[in-house]
Amino acid sequence: MLLIKNGRVLTMTGTNYEKGSIIVDNGKIVEIGENIKETSDMEVIDAEGCVVMPGIIEAHCHIGISEEDKGFEGEDCNEMTDPVTPQLRAIDAINPMDTAFYDAVKAGITGVMTGPGSANVVGGQFVFMKTSGKCIDDMIVKEPAAMKIAFGENPKRVYNSKGKTPSTRMATAALLREALTKAKFYKAKKEKAIKDGELFEEDFKLEALLPVIERKIPLKAHAHRADDILTAIRIAKEFDVKMTLDHCSEGQFIVEEIKEAGFPALIGPTLTSRSKIEVQNKTFKTPGILAKAGIEVAVITDHPVVPIEYLPICAGFAAKAGLGIEEAYKAITINSAEICGVADRVGSLEVGKDADIAIFTGNPMEVFTETKYTIINGEIVYNAK
Repeated sequence: MLLIKNGRVLTMTGTNYEKGSIIVDNGKIVEIGENIKETSDMEVIDAEGCVVMPGIIEAHCHIGISEEDKGFEGEDCNEMTDPVTPQLRAIDAINPMDTAFYDAVKAGITGVMTGPGSANVVGGQFVFMKTSGKCIDDMIVKEPAAMKIAFGENPKRVYNSKGKTPSTRMATAALLREALTKAKFYKAKKEKAIKDGELFEEDFKLEALLPVIERKIPLKAHAHRADDILTAIRIAKEFDVKMTLDHCSEGQFIVEEIKEAGFPALIGPTLTSRSKIEVQNKTFKTPGILAKAGIEVAVITDHPVVPIEYLPICAGFAAKAGLGIEEAYKAITINSAEICGVADRVGSLEVGKDADIAIFTGNPMEVFTETKYTIINGEIVYNAK
């Protein structure tokens, strides 16, 4: 049993404690509040003068699948041989030994949504996982957690260089519509075969799209430019599927349309140069503009585009540019958890949730703040001592 005491506890539920305590047992939070009695059988962390908060969550990255310092051997992010690859599973390429996981843990980041890149129109399945462990199967929280799709420059550039479709935005949209249409009819055909007791041969690609068609997981839409964001919204509405708007670099230009669509926005990477045409208008003001309009917002690094350990700093820049400190905290904790579909387990400090907790010397969005402890599933996985 672990007791964290005397800290400034930020729960992300609307209730905070200036001198709060948390009891952890069997990997879960079992009590939270003030004046909790300490007993002799407890391991104790005295968080006097520290901020105690939910472990930080990265809602869009490629950690473990785009490994650091490994070159081609560690680069498994994009299968650039077929523009439609829904059957690919991030779980089969993630290396828990990627050094970026240590960097994440050291920064108080306890959960990540990671998966394929944006070379393909349909890239494959994302996974939500914890950041500490040796075996990917033991680190999973949700798998599959989303289906990656991509609009704009990336699929155009990749397949134009091969002399293959898509080389235009029209073809990108058409390929996605074709895949979703096939999945829709495949679902009906499969259900009929099962009902009639007939033999049914599964299609590996289309089977992977069923969780999308059945609204169990969202499309995870790489879209920077305003017109690409609107194309993503158009197609998601056509097929009545869930979706997240990832990157959303020009979201500030179409706030009303995004708000009406009802899809959340994961904004970033913003702490980089404007290296592509479609990110010419990116700004740290975007999260605040969208959040003030009532759109659920998360801040992301797109690691390794921005190193994952700078996620709290990115949130800080967004706070400074109009998001505000309270919303910035949410944008890397509870909002990220809700958008990733794992808020029943992580993202806030509540009784019954996983004991994923970060303890900092101050506000983690400030550059001089240090991580004191990172706790995942009730285990101390980083101790600054």
